[in-house]
Amino acid sequence: MGAIYIDPAIKRATVDRDECVECYACYNGLSKEKLNPVMVRTMRRIFQMMRLRFDPEPDVCPTSAFAPEDLVWPRVVRRAFSDPRVPHESTGVEGRGTEEVKTNDVSGRVKMGEVGFTIEFGRPGVGVRFYDIDKMTRRLAAAKVHFEARNPITTLLKNPETGEIRDDILSEKIMSAIVEIKVPVERCEEVIRLVWEVEKEVDTVVVLGVGVRCDENGDDPVVLPILERLGYHPQRAKTNTGLGRITNKIEQVMPQAETVAAR
Repeated sequence: MGAIYIDPAIKRATVDRDECVECYACYNGLSKEKLNPVMVRTMRRIFQMMRLRFDPEPDVCPTSAFAPEDLVWPRVVRRAFSDPRVPHESTGVEGRGTEEVKTNDVSGRVKMGEVGFTIEFGRPGVGVRFYDIDKMTRRLAAAKVHFEARNPITTLLKNPETGEIRDDILSEKIMSAIVEIKVPVERCEEVIRLVWEVEKEVDTVVVLGVGVRCDENGDDPVVLPILERLGYHPQRAKTNTGLGRITNKIEQVMPQAETVAAR
């Protein structure tokens, strides 16, 4: 996120807490030798004078220079969406907290005649604040779409009918998050155009994934032409082959393929 910078006034590495998303990448890569800071800085100055080492020119962090703080709500939500090792309490899944439609062969969430959308916000180095995600969820709710229940963003909606995200986290910044919805095939183009409109209003990267069920030949003759007509050149990113243990006993689940198109 570029949250760590050299403060020119004190010539020390400093963390911008507002930009930090608590991904713990810096801490996980931090040298843990626990060497004496005075010794480390002295050696660096000696090497600098001898021109044996050019970086870092300013006096930066010695080993074990900082430790994670105890995170409380609402800041703890940053780590939940930014550290891929942390499982979400609402779903038990690490990372963004959702398996998207990658397990559709056992879950059967997206059925024939339906389209499952994954709307991803943010990226490493970019991030996203919840108030930008809130703009999308409000518009989707107004369009009467179905939010996937097993999704962390859905659990953070204070009102699924309006798509409003909790007020206390709106300003929190995270690495990335995924909103999951599904609609009948007939509404595919409508949803894509809605995403186009809202993405112009948000200050982050938006990636749109489209999940559909294949026919008996493993092809998608319905949604693929719609995407191509809208100017996409889709590449099939993931295909469920139906080898998993079916968890939905109501019906037998056919293999499902996911086609991903990016904005």
